[in-house]
Amino acid sequence: MQNTLSALAEPNRLQIIELLRRRPLAVGEIAVRLRLRQPQVSKHLRVLSDAGLVEVHPVAQQRIYSLRAEPFNELDAWLERYRRTVDERFDRLDDILREQKAKGEKDHGHSK
Repeated sequence: MQNTLSALAEPNRLQIIELLRRRPLAVGEIAVRLRLRQPQVSKHLRVLSDAGLVEVHPVAQQRIYSLRAEPFNELDAWLERYRRTVDERFDRLDDILREQKAKGEKDHGHSK
Protein backbone atom coordinates (compact mmCIF):
# COMPACT_ATOMS: atom_id res chain seq x y z
CA MET A 1 0.00 0.00 0.00
CA GLN A 2 2.78 2.44 0.88
CA ASN A 3 4.50 1.78 -2.48
CA THR A 4 1.21 2.52 -4.23
CA LEU A 5 0.71 5.80 -2.41
CA SER A 6 4.33 6.85 -2.90
CA ALA A 7 4.15 6.11 -6.61
CA LEU A 8 0.91 8.07 -6.99
CA ALA A 9 2.20 11.05 -5.00
CA GLU A 10 4.36 12.32 -7.87
CA PRO A 11 2.28 14.54 -10.22
CA ASN A 12 3.69 13.19 -13.52
CA ARG A 13 3.06 9.61 -12.43
CA LEU A 14 -0.48 10.50 -11.43
CA GLN A 15 -0.99 12.05 -14.88
CA ILE A 16 0.32 8.84 -16.48
CA ILE A 17 -2.19 6.85 -14.44
CA GLU A 18 -4.96 9.17 -15.62
CA LEU A 19 -3.93 8.65 -19.26
CA LEU A 20 -3.77 4.87 -18.83
CA ARG A 21 -7.17 4.90 -17.13
CA ARG A 22 -8.66 5.70 -20.54
CA ARG A 23 -6.70 3.07 -22.49
CA PRO A 24 -3.31 1.33 -22.75
CA LEU A 25 -0.61 3.47 -24.34
CA ALA A 26 2.91 3.19 -25.68
CA VAL A 27 5.73 5.05 -23.94
CA GLY A 28 6.06 7.44 -26.89
CA GLU A 29 2.36 8.33 -26.81
CA ILE A 30 2.56 9.09 -23.09
CA ALA A 31 5.63 11.28 -23.65
CA VAL A 32 3.88 13.28 -26.38
CA ARG A 33 0.65 13.75 -24.40
CA LEU A 34 2.47 14.87 -21.25
CA ARG A 35 5.13 16.85 -23.13
CA LEU A 36 7.90 14.95 -21.36
CA ARG A 37 11.04 13.35 -22.73
CA GLN A 38 10.78 9.61 -23.32
CA PRO A 39 13.53 8.76 -20.78
CA GLN A 40 11.58 10.69 -18.09
CA VAL A 41 8.41 8.79 -18.94
CA SER A 42 10.27 5.48 -18.90
CA LYS A 43 11.64 6.29 -15.44
CA HIS A 44 8.15 7.12 -14.14
CA LEU A 45 6.73 3.96 -15.72
CA ARG A 46 9.45 1.90 -14.04
CA VAL A 47 8.39 3.29 -10.63
CA LEU A 48 4.73 2.58 -11.42
CA SER A 49 5.64 -0.92 -12.56
CA ASP A 50 7.75 -1.59 -9.45
CA ALA A 51 4.75 -0.52 -7.35
CA GLY A 52 2.59 -2.99 -9.30
CA LEU A 53 0.31 -0.31 -10.73
CA VAL A 54 1.05 -0.90 -14.40
CA GLU A 55 2.04 -3.79 -16.59
CA VAL A 56 3.84 -3.77 -19.92
CA HIS A 57 3.11 -5.75 -23.06
CA PRO A 58 5.64 -5.69 -25.88
CA VAL A 59 3.95 -5.25 -29.25
CA ALA A 60 6.41 -5.29 -32.15
CA GLN A 61 8.90 -2.51 -31.35
CA GLN A 62 6.64 -0.79 -28.82
CA ARG A 63 6.07 -1.34 -25.14
CA ILE A 64 2.39 -0.86 -24.32
CA TYR A 65 1.53 0.02 -20.73
CA SER A 66 -1.81 -0.63 -19.05
CA LEU A 67 -3.16 -0.39 -15.53
CA ARG A 68 -3.38 -3.37 -13.20
CA ALA A 69 -6.69 -3.54 -11.33
CA GLU A 70 -5.45 -5.27 -8.16
CA PRO A 71 -3.59 -2.37 -6.48
CA PHE A 72 -6.48 -0.01 -7.17
CA ASN A 73 -8.94 -2.52 -5.71
CA GLU A 74 -6.73 -2.77 -2.60
CA LEU A 75 -6.59 1.02 -2.34
CA ASP A 76 -10.36 1.23 -2.70
CA ALA A 77 -10.88 -1.41 0.03
CA TRP A 78 -8.51 0.50 2.32
CA LEU A 79 -10.36 3.77 1.68
CA GLU A 80 -13.72 2.07 2.19
CA ARG A 81 -12.86 1.44 5.85
CA TYR A 82 -12.45 5.19 6.30
CA ARG A 83 -15.64 5.94 4.39
CA ARG A 84 -17.55 3.61 6.73
CA THR A 85 -16.01 5.25 9.80
CA VAL A 86 -16.99 8.71 8.56
CA ASP A 87 -20.51 7.53 7.66
CA GLU A 88 -20.93 5.97 11.12
CA ARG A 89 -19.81 9.20 12.79
CA PHE A 90 -22.27 11.24 10.73
CA ASP A 91 -25.04 8.77 11.59
CA ARG A 92 -24.22 9.16 15.31
CA LEU A 93 -24.17 12.94 14.91
CA ASP A 94 -27.59 12.82 13.23
CA ASP A 95 -28.92 10.75 16.14
CA ILE A 96 -27.54 13.23 18.70
CA LEU A 97 -28.98 16.20 16.82
CA ARG A 98 -32.41 14.50 16.58
CA GLU A 99 -32.31 13.72 20.31
CA GLN A 100 -31.37 17.31 21.16
CA LYS A 101 -34.08 18.67 18.90
CA ALA A 102 -36.68 16.36 20.45
CA LYS A 103 -35.51 17.30 23.97
CA GLY A 104 -35.61 20.99 23.08
CA GLU A 105 -39.14 20.68 21.70
CA LYS A 106 -40.23 18.73 24.78
CA ASP A 107 -38.64 21.27 27.17
CA HIS A 108 -40.11 24.14 25.17
CA GLY A 109 -43.55 22.55 25.32
CA HIS A 110 -43.43 22.28 29.12
CA SER A 111 -42.55 25.94 29.59
CA LYS A 112 -45.87 27.12 28.14
